[in-house]
Amino acid sequence: MDFQLAEFSPGPIVLFGSGETSPSGRKVFDSILRRMPMRPRLALLETPAGFELNSPRVIGRVVDFLVHRLQNYQPRVEIVAARKRGTPFSPDNVEIVTPLLSADLIFMGPGSPTYAVRQLRDSLAWHYLLARHRLGAALVLASAAAIALSACALPVYEIYKVGEDLHWKEGLDFFGLYGLELVFIPHWNNHEGGDELDTRHCFMGESRFTHLLEMLPEEMTVVGLDEKTALVVNPQSAQCQVIGVGGVTLLHTGHGHSHMSSSAPNTPSREVPASLQSVLAQRGTHYHYYHDGERFPLSDIGPFRPYHPEASLPHDVWQTALAAKQPVLPASSPLPTDEVLALVQAREQARKLKDWPASDVLRARLAELGWEVKDTPEGPQLTPKR
Repeated sequence: MDFQLAEFSPGPIVLFGSGETSPSGRKVFDSILRRMPMRPRLALLETPAGFELNSPRVIGRVVDFLVHRLQNYQPRVEIVAARKRGTPFSPDNVEIVTPLLSADLIFMGPGSPTYAVRQLRDSLAWHYLLARHRLGAALVLASAAAIALSACALPVYEIYKVGEDLHWKEGLDFFGLYGLELVFIPHWNNHEGGDELDTRHCFMGESRFTHLLEMLPEEMTVVGLDEKTALVVNPQSAQCQVIGVGGVTLLHTGHGHSHMSSSAPNTPSREVPASLQSVLAQRGTHYHYYHDGERFPLSDIGPFRPYHPEASLPHDVWQTALAAKQPVLPASSPLPTDEVLALVQAREQARKLKDWPASDVLRARLAELGWEVKDTPEGPQLTPKR
């Protein structure tokens, strides 16, 4: 099957610091799903939590969120139970991982970063994920999954829970083909320890993280993701956007910024801790902070470059992914706008208050905008009028 490089259209990459099922997380999913066909296919990869006895329940919470909080998009959600190599639920089991090939969005979330790396590296699940993303599927990675995609992965459990010496593990290096050597640190502004225990920088604390930073190669860029905040990376436009209640911190060397952010009104600038300032100065590293709503070019993170879509993939995997590529709905097929979604929410509120006249008025307004709303036990469902 022939494939022109010009047709290479990788989907967006969303990296959550935490809060993927929070109201801010819903806002992020809205921004992605509204650009997809109606009834998008969502594949939830269970691998990061595959070592936990309750891993189906862990991923099940995300399923509940997607089905009930994003029901207007009528998502078709499927769990990919690729838990552990050498078992019936192996990430190399073709029957288990095939749903990845038809997904419009692939999600991975909580668990152990190092476990995810061990199970996914060079696996069929990982190759299918890469191939489907290069053909347009969105990737949404939260907490442990975001760490696993790093060039160097932070072994959170091993250090924070087990007490191992400070060290890094080799990650999946997802952005390496783009020419970017990135290290993602979710929970960047975590405060669970209160005044007694410093749990910033993914539970490492300022002191330990300063030493960890000294261990990284100088060319690495650290991307700190605040909680309930996401960094949305669009490889096609080479642009990034921050969405959430916090911001994104960059620590890197090697080049300046072509774009300097200007703080929004009433948005405080982020101060770098004194100990980090010292190590940044020693390494010639500079710092930048982007707040909620801010957009900036991907080149601010590093020297971004495109690559051939089949790079690093087995030829048979790429051919299989091309054969399974889902047809895209015509551009004329409508998607719900912000106004339509707001009217649906307003109507739901009116129904809860048993304000039936208001509910009828809102239904009529939706019909004027070209949408039919049907009330189901799972919530309202939108259908474009024929």
